[in-house]
Amino acid sequence: MENVLKQEKGIPIINYTMDELYRESLNLLKELIAVESFSKQEDKSAEILSDFFSRKRISHQRKSNNLWAFNRNFNPKLPTILLNAHHDTIRPAFGWSINPFFPLIENGKIYGLGSNNAGAALVSLITTFLYFNEYENLKYNLVFAATSEVEISGNNGMKQIFSKLGEIDFAIIGEPTKMQLIIAEKALLVLECVAHTKPGFSIQENEGNAIEIAMNDIAWFRNFKHSNLLSPLKIVLTNIETTNTGDNVSKSCKFTVEVRTGETFDIDELLELIGKNIFSEIKVLSSGLNSDIIDKSHPLISAGTALGRNILSSRGTRDKALIDVPSLILGPGDPARSYTCDEFVYLYEINEGISMYIAMLSKLLQ
Repeated sequence: MENVLKQEKGIPIINYTMDELYRESLNLLKELIAVESFSKQEDKSAEILSDFFSRKRISHQRKSNNLWAFNRNFNPKLPTILLNAHHDTIRPAFGWSINPFFPLIENGKIYGLGSNNAGAALVSLITTFLYFNEYENLKYNLVFAATSEVEISGNNGMKQIFSKLGEIDFAIIGEPTKMQLIIAEKALLVLECVAHTKPGFSIQENEGNAIEIAMNDIAWFRNFKHSNLLSPLKIVLTNIETTNTGDNVSKSCKFTVEVRTGETFDIDELLELIGKNIFSEIKVLSSGLNSDIIDKSHPLISAGTALGRNILSSRGTRDKALIDVPSLILGPGDPARSYTCDEFVYLYEINEGISMYIAMLSKLLQ
């Protein structure tokens, strides 16, 4: 049955109740869980989202597996808020006791791959956009974007479409945060470091030892500290290997580290600092995800704290780190459930997500 268009203080709105928005969200989440949407393979979930927008008569655009839509009464003279969430998932880990692609509802939960990260946030933001889409005389425009390749920090996700969204003043990024306000996010730098020395037999006197050089450099990484909002600095050694054969002293020792840092360093500054303090040759395997923070006094944060939400920081990196505008990470679900077997989200969390998104935005839009 079509929702009835009504007039309220001269503002035309679609008369969606919270129950209707919740049912729309749950049904859409069930559709998304039922298809594979691994990073770089999100075509099926992108089609589901496109069909949903079409059924709701929402004009939208698509590039690769990214979709975006502007609110119906978009006014280019107004500032714009971006609502964004990703629809790609990782592959299910070994150990699931249920079918990860069957949206099982049981004991107040919905199970399925991507249900918690970040399906619940995605569908809650979509129905929030749906709620405001018909409004006139809003103080801000809204643009919604469903992006791909977030789980692999790929080039065909937000990087591909951000310039097409127009000038964005600030954003809400949907991720599981228990509906708490994540205002800061760590940067990510992946480095391959190689220590070199002359090869030789272990019984001979040798000038240096590649393994020892690498160990000293690793010790520097382990001992380096920097105090800021996102401290402690998180550095993880993910791989180490040598060219050793038999009783030879290795001519090289290669190790890989992931470095996540806070808002007082950008990637270039951090790389320069590391280069001055270790002896290994450095090769950057992945960068471009700078740390990010939104000021606590920002109206969006004030709207959240007025509703009893807490301010926190994140050690992860998401689309927030790819867009150069003040951004808040906020969404239903628990980050501790991300990437776990038998992933689920509570049904009440979806309801809470929709209600909180609408309540926060209402303080800004009207």
